[in-house]
Amino acid sequence: MSFTEFIISNFNEFLTYTGFANATIPNLIMIAVGAFFIWLAIRKDFEPLLLVPIGLGIILGNIPFRADAGLEIGLYEDNSVLNIFYQGVRQGWYPPLIFLGIGAMTDFSALIANPKLILIGAAAQFGIFGAYMTALAFGFEPNQAAGIAIIGGADGPTAIFLSSKTAPNLMGAIAVCAYSYMALVPVIQPLVMRMMTTKKERLIRMKPVRNVSQTERILFPIIGLLMTTFIVPSGLPLLGMLFFGNLLKESGKTTRLAKTAGNALNDIVVMLLGLTVGCSTQASEFLTLNTIFIFAIGAGAFFVATMSGVGFVKIMNLFLPKDKKINPLIGNAGVSAVPMAARISNNLGLEYDRHNFLLMHAMGPNVAGVIGSAVAAGALLGFLQ
Repeated sequence: MSFTEFIISNFNEFLTYTGFANATIPNLIMIAVGAFFIWLAIRKDFEPLLLVPIGLGIILGNIPFRADAGLEIGLYEDNSVLNIFYQGVRQGWYPPLIFLGIGAMTDFSALIANPKLILIGAAAQFGIFGAYMTALAFGFEPNQAAGIAIIGGADGPTAIFLSSKTAPNLMGAIAVCAYSYMALVPVIQPLVMRMMTTKKERLIRMKPVRNVSQTERILFPIIGLLMTTFIVPSGLPLLGMLFFGNLLKESGKTTRLAKTAGNALNDIVVMLLGLTVGCSTQASEFLTLNTIFIFAIGAGAFFVATMSGVGFVKIMNLFLPKDKKINPLIGNAGVSAVPMAARISNNLGLEYDRHNFLLMHAMGPNVAGVIGSAVAAGALLGFLQ
């Protein structure tokens, strides 16, 4: 073989490795979806910390290449860098680390000061169990239905944790669906809140939150850990890390550890989680009828969760004295999107009364929703086991 023939032969072989030679229409569709996520994050400011990594991950995971080339670059190829990162998703390492960061950043004072607000967080979890029954009706297996159902709690890490245990083949669709609806909280929830409340209810002013002592704040994560994990031991990885992070924050002696968990460590894990979740949405696995069903069930679950939280506050108000009534605008915060849902409660309250600050009140059901979604995931996991 002459030198010229050698060059031509190798060049032709090289062309078979390129993305141009291996691209398919589904690949291009998913690349467009990833670009759309990035556009939403940057231009519309929809949860950029989540959607930028996920969007680029979707593009990265759908770059076409020869599957038989043995290059060890794909997410599902052993020994590839992406596969190593993906172990944190598949084995459920990342979600507990994110819960550690959430605990280290979260102030549970509003919930400690007004414990009945935990009932609102519990009521919002109705979306999870409603979605579970709906998924079963759509023909999903019980373990798959559990992974899909947790979308109703608007909690991405919990959805990933549970689906990695019960429905790993659907994890990409479940994770993207959960984070998508979390990003759309500012769009979806105000519509439901306005629909379910009257102007008089939106103007309800609640009493200021009482000061909570440091002793109470220190005891809360310890007592909370014991109470929740004794009921659902299967939720220990999430609940244990959540309360551990909060104890680091409230002890007053481990400030450095709390700052690391809530900032640097949390940011690193969120980046890796978002990127690898996006990469897992390869066209062959993602563009299926099941994905459409998952997004439809997730949307319904999210609406039901918001409606359940707001509706439960209205029911509570029937039995509360006039001076202790709760503004139903904080009912939406029963979902686990912290602190986004609480900010929506506050913003909508200020829209009708610019002196009615609901943020601290809304943080009560909001952090209760975090605990509630983890308990619900543990209950589903224990039930299925």
